[in-house]
Amino acid sequence: MKKENIETLMQQFEKDVHRTQQDIEFWYARDLQNLLGYLRWKNFIQVIDKAKTACQSNGHEITDHFSDVGKMVEVGSGAKREIKDIMLTRYACYLIAQNGDPRKEEIAFAQNYFAVKTRQIELLEKHIQEWQRLKARQKLSLSEKELSQIIFEQTGSNKNFATIRSKGDKALFNHTTQQMKDILDVPKNRALADFLPTITIKAKDFAAEITVFNSKDKGLNTEDGIAQEHITNNKSVRTILLERGIKPEDLPSEEDIKKLERRVKSNSKQVSKNPDKLN
Repeated sequence: MKKENIETLMQQFEKDVHRTQQDIEFWYARDLQNLLGYLRWKNFIQVIDKAKTACQSNGHEITDHFSDVGKMVEVGSGAKREIKDIMLTRYACYLIAQNGDPRKEEIAFAQNYFAVKTRQIELLEKHIQEWQRLKARQKLSLSEKELSQIIFEQTGSNKNFATIRSKGDKALFNHTTQQMKDILDVPKNRALADFLPTITIKAKDFAAEITVFNSKDKGLNTEDGIAQEHITNNKSVRTILLERGIKPEDLPSEEDIKKLERRVKSNSKQVSKNPDKLN
């Protein structure tokens, strides 16, 4: 395919027929029909039907990606009539391209265009999830540091902070910290939280935040008092998780947070230099 043809099609796909409504992007099937070189709507509907089947086979709701609409068009002398159209998501367009006639140059372009764009979105979503996990871990570190400080200020010593934290883990996971590290195969010299999924990192942080607040508010000034408060809060958080069908001790481990942090920093540097090189 010639460079000028690619540039023309890129302009058409990204500017001429790409639409947004309330920050939601979509394409009209009638516009896509012309862009993909289909002269008859009847023939293009057959491609759309195949795409819908593929959508359902992939475990997605068809109506989430293909939305039937009516559209008014001019038919001459100022008269208008309503025709059927379909609002398509990017994923729907990708499936249509995959089920189109590969002999058409426009289809060949669309297959690659939507595959690349869909992959970019998937990568972006992955990076956001990783960033959220990293921030959750950093927030937990701050909460636990504050809890350690509260213990020192209100009891005169924080030498048993690790014991209090472990009691909280036992209440949250129904296993000791060491048992959870064994289950998740966490290295001996590493923190359990460095290998937890985001939701349990946030669960630990929420319980720690409540302990900090109540320790101040209630003036708890003994190690046993703060420990019991922390146990109670972790049990409460566990109850919420179980009620929502989440058993924290059964969730699989995730990537070492230190490796994740290094990769996120590396990607941030790459993106600042070249936004197209997002790994």
